[in-house]
Amino acid sequence: MRLDKFVCKSTALSREGATDAIHKGAVSVNGEVVTNEKAQVHENNTVTLSGETLRPRPFRYILMNKPAGTICSNVDEVYPSLFNLIELDNTEELHIAGRLDADTTGLVLITDDGHWSFNITTPTKHCEKVYRVGLSRPLRDGVARQFEQGIQLQGENQLTLPAKLEIIGPQDVYLTITEGKFHQVKRMFSAVGNRVISLHRERIGNVALDVEVGHWRFLTDDEVASLATSSRHF
Repeated sequence: MRLDKFVCKSTALSREGATDAIHKGAVSVNGEVVTNEKAQVHENNTVTLSGETLRPRPFRYILMNKPAGTICSNVDEVYPSLFNLIELDNTEELHIAGRLDADTTGLVLITDDGHWSFNITTPTKHCEKVYRVGLSRPLRDGVARQFEQGIQLQGENQLTLPAKLEIIGPQDVYLTITEGKFHQVKRMFSAVGNRVISLHRERIGNVALDVEVGHWRFLTDDEVASLATSSRHF
């Protein structure tokens, strides 16, 4: 973790305030003054501010059912930030592990633990994401097989990783993917001559959506642990 982030996570200081304290020589790591806010510190390091030992707040792991018309950003833009729905202190420390578009609904995971979220978002960890997809027209025969083999997306050099398609109805499917390219689900269906008209994420790894729209809860310890070791099941 960067030193300025460690100080923020251990005090009431803003990022600017933490950086100022570091530059002024008020912060020491293992007894040595460190004035570079980008310096990396680890769990076993002793960090002090003006002689007081700092202890970072515990990491937080949150599940939310994202409403349509909100964005996965820490600040409002064209649409309001979903963080407006979370009544917690220090929400500026939180980030979203796998963003959804403004018009996409469903499961988002929110945390301040960057190592944990890496396991969810990096394709090499093969963490499953399950979406319910509404389509503009019935699927052609053979699309499920195409998705299993990988789809060539416009502007991409490589095929998508194998994906699982489960037919619910002529224009209603479940799609399971293990990566998260830009607008990937929409682009995959566009590549096979269809168009996504509704998109809702229902599961990430072994964690399923179980709260009402706009609501959130903390993950259980078992859920946190399961996502730290997620792997592909198909």
